[in-house]
Amino acid sequence: MKKIILIGSGGSGKSTLARTIGKILLINVYHLDAIFWKPGWVATPKDEQKKVQEKLINHERWIIDGNYGGTIDIRLNAADTIIFIDLSRWICLFRVLKRRFQYRNKKRDDLAEGCEERINFQFLKWVWDYSIEQKPKIMEQLRNHSPDKRVIILKSPKEVKQFITNMKLLNKQ
Repeated sequence: MKKIILIGSGGSGKSTLARTIGKILLINVYHLDAIFWKPGWVATPKDEQKKVQEKLINHERWIIDGNYGGTIDIRLNAADTIIFIDLSRWICLFRVLKRRFQYRNKKRDDLAEGCEERINFQFLKWVWDYSIEQKPKIMEQLRNHSPDKRVIILKSPKEVKQFITNMKLLNKQ
């Protein structure tokens, strides 16, 4: 595992798992939310997103955390490992709400400077509808890319913990 992408709903734990894997494997982690949002939650134009990702994937080793469906093919094509965190909408929604209070008036390292933790109806709806709206598209993309990729689908917090434990054990060998 040298080129890893993590995808999943908001609140699924992508950033946390990316940081954990990065520490275990000593690989740089790139959080797309930190890269593609400018202060005040101003979005980076899609053509600039593509250019940035094309530079990132040229590194020898990396972990990229984030969805960004309009440019996901860039990452899917370059990755050797795809991790899809597929948790229930209830868990994701709970974690999003918890995170809002946990990071109140604090900076998250997976968000851009000047982008404070926020919750709005549109984001909550996106999280709630993720399994209906986004998951089928992702599963199709994984089927199209999976013959030459390692695809890992984690369906519960317990599976995520077990995956981390296994990585630590393998890395010690």
